[in-house]
Parts: sequence; C-alpha cells; structure tokens
Amino acid sequence: MTLSMYQASIPVSIHVLSNLIAILEKGATYADTKKIEPSVLLNSRLYPDMFSLSRQVQIACDIVNRGAARLVGTEAPQFEDNETTFEQLIERIQKTVSHLNTFQPEQIDGSQERTITLQIRDNTLSFQGMQFLLYFVLPNLYFHVTTAYDILRHCGVELGKRDFLGQI
Repeated sequence: MTLSMYQASIPVSIHVLSNLIAILEKGATYADTKKIEPSVLLNSRLYPDMFSLSRQVQIACDIVNRGAARLVGTEAPQFEDNETTFEQLIERIQKTVSHLNTFQPEQIDGSQERTITLQIRDNTLSFQGMQFLLYFVLPNLYFHVTTAYDILRHCGVELGKRDFLGQI
C-alpha cells in the first residue's frame, strides 16, 4: 500500500490543527482560571526575536492553506492576521480546517511532480510537489504548532505530549 499525497497532507494537517484548537482552549481556560489577561499569553514569545503565540497560529494556518492550494493549483483564502483573542484564533483554525475539507483526494493525488515556486523574501524556491509537502509544508506546520505549544507550556499552561499528539 502506498501513501498518497492527499493522505500525507490533508488528514495530517487537520489532525494537527485540531490538536492546536485543544491546546488553545487549555490556554484560554488557564488564563481565565489564573485571572491572567489573555493578551499576555497571546503576545508571549519564547525569545524576543521570535513571533508571538498569535502569529505562530496564524502562520500554521497559512502554511497549510497555501500549501494545499499550491498542490492543486488554486488560490488560498486570505486572512487579515487581526486575531486578538483565543476565540478568534480558534475560529481561524476552524476556517482553515473547513477549507482543507473542501479538497478531494483526486485533486491532490498526482501532485507529487507538480512544480511549485515560492518567493520568500529575496529567495525564489522551487520544489516538486512531494518535496514541497514533505520538506516545506509539513515541517513548517509542525514547527509553528510546536512553538505555540511551547509558548503556552512556558507560560505555565499544563500541557503534555498527549495534548500535542491528540487522539491517535
């Protein structure tokens, strides 16, 4: 049995984002229970030159939205990056999951050879579809979700590996 591009992208991304919702819900509950202004957690970062929790969530959503769209050759929805609450970030993730759910296997399967070119700052990157998914989209998704998890954990939210992995 082979693993299709669809199986390696859409269900995996939805699973990780669903876990991120649960992580953010724990963060919101923690802020409420400890009487911490939620913006303190949402604007927290692990190091001054790193992005905040809110930005980590936004990027995680953007990377999979744009990644799936590029694999099928369509445009991804654009979000304004103006979320200021846990609820708004969760809603953004839900919109992302809804977008991902619009893709059918036959749209993505076969995209492993598609050439995908990205302009990132001053660099132009070119990938074949499989390389794009395995070496760019998924690592970026995991990086930003892990960093969001780490920020909340660092702030005292009781999170564990099971929160990150979710239901398996």
